[in-house]
Amino acid sequence: MKFNTKTIHGGQHPDPATGAVMPPVYQTSTFAQKSPGVHGGYEYSRAANPTRTALENALASIENGTRGLAFSSGLAATDCVLKLLKPNDEVIAMDDLYGGTYRMFSKIYQEFGIKFHFVDMNDLDKFKSLINENTKLVWVETPTNPLMKLADIEAIAKITKEKNLLFAVDNTFATPYLQRPLDMGADIVMHSATKYLGGHSDVIAGALIVKDEQLGEKLHFAQFATGGTLGPQDSYLVLRGIKTLHLRMQRHCENGEKVANFLSNHPKVKAVYYPGLENNPFYHIAKKQMQGGFGGMVSFTFESGKKEDAIKFLESVRVFTLAESLGGVESLANHPALMTHASIPEDKRKEIGITDDLVRLSVGVEDAEDLLEDLRQALG
Repeated sequence: MKFNTKTIHGGQHPDPATGAVMPPVYQTSTFAQKSPGVHGGYEYSRAANPTRTALENALASIENGTRGLAFSSGLAATDCVLKLLKPNDEVIAMDDLYGGTYRMFSKIYQEFGIKFHFVDMNDLDKFKSLINENTKLVWVETPTNPLMKLADIEAIAKITKEKNLLFAVDNTFATPYLQRPLDMGADIVMHSATKYLGGHSDVIAGALIVKDEQLGEKLHFAQFATGGTLGPQDSYLVLRGIKTLHLRMQRHCENGEKVANFLSNHPKVKAVYYPGLENNPFYHIAKKQMQGGFGGMVSFTFESGKKEDAIKFLESVRVFTLAESLGGVESLANHPALMTHASIPEDKRKEIGITDDLVRLSVGVEDAEDLLEDLRQALG
C-alpha cells in the first residue's frame, strides 16, 4: 500500500459493531466484562480505548512500524521513552532541540541522576567519543527546532546498532510524508502530534512508533503505569488529521520553498535556515533522506542582527499569526528566544545559534502570493 493510501486506510477497518467508516468516539472510562477478567479486549480506557487503538494502528502504518502509542502530548511521549532509563545512565542528544525537550532533559531527568550530552550530530567523531558503558539512548531531531539542522539517520543508526544503543528520532518537522526513520535504522520515532499529524491547531497530542514488539510492550507498560494517554476525542481529531496529511504536506512544502526563496533574496534578511535551499549546509542530507519536499518550516535572521527588528516584524504580520506551535493549516510566526526556546539558558542559545533576531515561520497552506505579500509588507 502506497503512503497516500495508508494515510486514509492504513491499519483502519470499518467499526465491527456498526460498520461505521470512521471509528466512533468511545467516550467511556470502563468496559463491561462477561466474567472477572474475561472481556472483549478492553477493560479500562487508560490501558486501551478503541478510538485510541484506531489512531495507534494508523500511526504504526504510516511510519512502517509494528506498534504505535498515542499520548496526551509530545512531551508525554518523550517522557515515556526516558522512563526506560535509570540513574547513572547517559543520553547523547542533538545540541539543537525543542525548548521543552531540553527543559525536560536538563531540569527533570538530570535531577534523577541521568547524564545528558548535547552535541552536533554531524560531528560523528565527537558523537562516538561520548559513548561509554553508561550510554543507553541517542536522541535526535531532524530537522531541528528552530535552526533546521539535519542529522544523517542512517549513519547514526549504524553506530547505535554497533554499540547496542536505543536510537530515537523526533520526526515532528518532517512527518512520515517526508522521512521514515524506522526504515533508516532508528528504534523509536516520536511525534508531537499536535503539529502536522493533527494539522489543525485544535488538539494537544504525542506519539511513539516502534518496530520491535518487545520494545513496544515496554513503552506501553510505562504509558499504562504512569497514565499519559490520549483521550478518545483527541484521538479522533488526530486520526482525522492524518487522513489529509499527504495533501497538506504537499502544500506546506510548496509554500515553504517559495517563502524560503523569497527571504533568501530580501535585502533585510541575513540568513535563511531551510534544508531545501541548495546553499544550505544540510541540503545533501535532505536530498538523501527526505522524499517529496523539504517541509514547511523556515527560520531566518536579520541583516541588522537586532532583536528589535525581529519584534517589529512579528508585530506587523497580518496573514501569519504570532503564536507558538507549528504545523497547522494556518501560517504562524514565532520568536524562539522569547517564546518556544525561552527555557534554554541564554548562553546555551547563543552557543548553538539561537540569536535574538531569529524568527521561525510555520508556513501554512494559504495562497502563496498572500503569504509573500504579508512578508513583504512586514519586512518593509
